[in-house]
Amino acid sequence: LPCEAAHCTSGIPENEIKLLTAEIERLKNFGCLGVSPSLEGLRDENAKLKYRLNFLKKSLQEERSKSTKSMININSCLQEIFGAAIQAAYPDLENPPLVVTPSQQPKFGDYQCNSAMGISQILLKTREQKVSPREIAEKIAKNIPANECIEKVEIAGPGFINVHLRKDFVSKQLSSLLISGVQPPAIGKRKKVVVDFSSPNIAKEMHVGHLRSTIIGESMCRLFEFAGYDVLRLNHLGDWGTQFGMLIAHLQDKFPDYLTVSPPIGDLQAFYKESKRRFDTEEEFKKRAYQCVVLLQSKNPDFIKAWNLICDVSRREFQKIYNCLDITIIERGESFYHEMMKDIVKEFEDKGFVQVDDGRKVVFVPGFPVPLTIMKSDGGYTYDTSDLAALKHRLCEEKADILIYVVDSGQSVHFQTVFAAGQMIGWYDPKVTRVAHAAFGVVLGEDKKKFKTRSGDTVRLIDLLEEGLKRAMDKLKDKERDKVLTPEELKAAQTSVAFGCIKYADLSHNRLNDYVFSFDKMLDDRGNTAAYLLYAFTRIRAIARLANIDEQMLRKAAREEVLILDHEKEWKLGKCILRFPEILQKILEDLLLHTLCDYLYELATTFTEFYDSCYCVEKDRQTGQIVKVNMWRLLLCEATATVMAKGFDILGIKPVQRM
Repeated sequence: LPCEAAHCTSGIPENEIKLLTAEIERLKNFGCLGVSPSLEGLRDENAKLKYRLNFLKKSLQEERSKSTKSMININSCLQEIFGAAIQAAYPDLENPPLVVTPSQQPKFGDYQCNSAMGISQILLKTREQKVSPREIAEKIAKNIPANECIEKVEIAGPGFINVHLRKDFVSKQLSSLLISGVQPPAIGKRKKVVVDFSSPNIAKEMHVGHLRSTIIGESMCRLFEFAGYDVLRLNHLGDWGTQFGMLIAHLQDKFPDYLTVSPPIGDLQAFYKESKRRFDTEEEFKKRAYQCVVLLQSKNPDFIKAWNLICDVSRREFQKIYNCLDITIIERGESFYHEMMKDIVKEFEDKGFVQVDDGRKVVFVPGFPVPLTIMKSDGGYTYDTSDLAALKHRLCEEKADILIYVVDSGQSVHFQTVFAAGQMIGWYDPKVTRVAHAAFGVVLGEDKKKFKTRSGDTVRLIDLLEEGLKRAMDKLKDKERDKVLTPEELKAAQTSVAFGCIKYADLSHNRLNDYVFSFDKMLDDRGNTAAYLLYAFTRIRAIARLANIDEQMLRKAAREEVLILDHEKEWKLGKCILRFPEILQKILEDLLLHTLCDYLYELATTFTEFYDSCYCVEKDRQTGQIVKVNMWRLLLCEATATVMAKGFDILGIKPVQRM
């Protein structure tokens, strides 16, 4: 045993060896060393010791490798601790369940480990051992390794392990947050993420249907960037294909001098509708449109110029939307992949995956009833071909570790088929590379039907944003904010509220579900809305200002003050602030951003409870003069605001100092 202990500590600095030695002493106190009557028992205790020493060694090495500024994910830390305890208690158990969650009620501690019930079931099924979950929980608790975060554990009910955190640990983490700012948890190797989002069609205006992809995709990119990933944001524009034949033919008829004089296409939507009507009713025009497609795809210079003119008009309109919503995105439309499509078809043919069906070249993917059409009977390519080419380029040229497609749920089967085809041909291994369709539901009107104008047309996105600005200003004037804010502050508050509310209304709903679009609900300053959160944020930021405490004083206090967490509301707020990294980690895994919105709302309401119960600034009731500033509480205010600001940034919401 001493040899094993010495082996485990080799190469570790002296202060860390002391920690390991202390752990050995702790094990002696549990009777784990030198007391087993049999050789088998000795081996079992030896295994336990090794597990626990290796856990400590691993934890210490990980700590050294992490940035000192990284925020600690408390849930992950507890999972490591309980994982080691379970392994030490049941060394022969493969993949035991590991369930650690925040407690819902203070009387049950701060976190709970609920693994005992699952282990009880496994022992019964695999070994026919009937062991009560409570007995298992007690055994796990006895094997918890030395750590800096757990004050005590209690066994409750049938086998729940209630975990109480150490106050000095929580206080230390809050101080670190205030000194270093909100930092992402350590993610290990820097990975490349490609996010495909927004993706409107050229010559068609962006409508409310594009709103969800644009907003959700932008927030996902912001989250991955904050977490330290290398993110490529791609706008897979519909900028190629049959519709350009009819658009170019109509352009030639309406603006015959387009090669020398830039055509004044003011309303691209009307231009598209005119050309579509002619395509559907005029046979000669239809034939010429198909000829235009052939000439475009053969890269005829005059037709390429016409195509570019139409694309440029669309780009300018799209950019107005992106500027309003603060969207950053790189255009890489279907045309980008056109030259690759021939090689895609050949690769599938060479591998023997292609079948000919009525002149079309199709690929059947096992498990999917509808084949992919990679070449039409006239030799043209399809969406299937361009999506396969895009998939291969992102995997093999961009060398992405994670691919995310933010596209509506109606495309689920299509994308699952394309992804499966990519696996089938060997472009990627799903165990190594993550390829995900982040699907979302449709936007509904208040009548619970697809969101449309009264005339039945699709709602233009620019109209919706302008309506949001108008209603936000009306709301601010109703509150008489125009009387206390400067014109510049009022304008900033208007855009913050309008665009923040539109984004938050979308992101606060589970993206998998449809959601009802309602300006009245999203502009309400009560409940889980951006208006409420933005107002709460400005109030929090104003507390220190009204106490005449500036940023420099707060920074100095963060380094010198100990955050006292004696009041139950201080303790509750401190723990809530520190849950931020585990919230982000969860979203990185499931891509469900409403979790962040729910957390920010919980943080704001928890802060309100704290502020109502704990005086940050004490004033003389007669004169109103400040008699005492409780600095540690102001630091809790600052920590809350700092986390909220980062949450807003990830959601693409811009708070203001005065509102």
